[in-house]
Amino acid sequence: MYSLLNAYLARMIHRGNLSITDMQGVTWRYGDDSGEPLHIKINGKKWERAIALDPALKLGEAYMHSGFDFVQGDIYGLLALVFENSGTNAETAPWMRLWQATPSHSKRLMQMNTLRRSSSNVQRHYDLSGKLYDLFLDSDRQYSCGYFEKPDDTLEQAQLAKKRHLAAKLCLKEGQKLLDIGCGWGGLGLYMARQFKADVTGVTLSHEQHEIAESRAQAAGLREHCRFLLQDYRLLASPFDRIVSVGMFEHVGIGHYREYFAHVKRLLKPDGIFVLHSIGRSGVPYATNPFIRKYIFPGGYIPSLSEVLPVIEKSGLVITDIEILRLHYAQTLKLWREAFMRNRETAKALYDEAFCRMWEFYLAASESSFRWQEMMVFQIQLAHKQDAVPLTRDYTYEAEGRWRKTDSGT
Repeated sequence: MYSLLNAYLARMIHRGNLSITDMQGVTWRYGDDSGEPLHIKINGKKWERAIALDPALKLGEAYMHSGFDFVQGDIYGLLALVFENSGTNAETAPWMRLWQATPSHSKRLMQMNTLRRSSSNVQRHYDLSGKLYDLFLDSDRQYSCGYFEKPDDTLEQAQLAKKRHLAAKLCLKEGQKLLDIGCGWGGLGLYMARQFKADVTGVTLSHEQHEIAESRAQAAGLREHCRFLLQDYRLLASPFDRIVSVGMFEHVGIGHYREYFAHVKRLLKPDGIFVLHSIGRSGVPYATNPFIRKYIFPGGYIPSLSEVLPVIEKSGLVITDIEILRLHYAQTLKLWREAFMRNRETAKALYDEAFCRMWEFYLAASESSFRWQEMMVFQIQLAHKQDAVPLTRDYTYEAEGRWRKTDSGT
């Protein structure tokens, strides 16, 4: 085995049961033999060196291109072992920093999400076959963090609760004009139109999402209350009573935050409310993981609150509430990953083995980051005026309680 990789693993893996068989047929063992055994067989010597020198990118690429296989265990188990050990092991801190190795000074260049580039980046991910997303998402195709009111909630229950939770924070009233920035396949907008008779406009840059959202509105008989546009939010002109954005802010790019909140301020009526739901970091800022940036979300970036709040402060909008959802996304991703694995052969028929391995790694790495690293989800409620919402959060709990009874009969 490449000596540097062996040295790093020997110093890092103090707990667990990891075996690696190299190209010479020699099996190396790491850990204290506790827990479920993991056994990896390396299929190419070049991958040993590559993973040692650039683990953030090359571990995922090695798995994607069959550079190693599992004799026992799976990719999620390997990532769990690495992150559980690295959290308490200062000896390997320099190597672990390579897991997120991208020079911070290059972040803005990688996130120059102009009108044209934003459209191209979105289509890279969201214009994949709709049949793929049907394999692991809930029936409403909510491709963002669920809200688990109970630990044993199903994916369907958690995603419905998320929509309810957002509606409560928006203080949504019948007939109000609602803008959904980054509307996905239309599920949130359709819920708002159906449950509250809101006048919904959703915008997306994905052709696939736009087509499906429009057909769903037509099939549900909601075209009168709900329309979806293949358009950048920056090109909208009419003001709205309420604005919501779920899972889109991660695609804005740090260099465009001032522009983003300026447009939100412009589009929000004087007595309006805006709720931003986004993945974030609870720690200091880091650049996007290179594997995720290259293969999954080009142009994407996960901000720390320290990068978002100063921009909001300068925008002139008032922060009326901030809520942190900690492990909700870890549980959401767990359910997505398990569903994808149940339907892996169907996904392979749609694409190929390399794609399935790429998607496995993406889901496993994302779940791991929410369980053992500094990933979380924040919901920030904004308005023009301090008295736009009630003084306490009781109004959200009361509203959710009422709507929960309604939703149970949907």
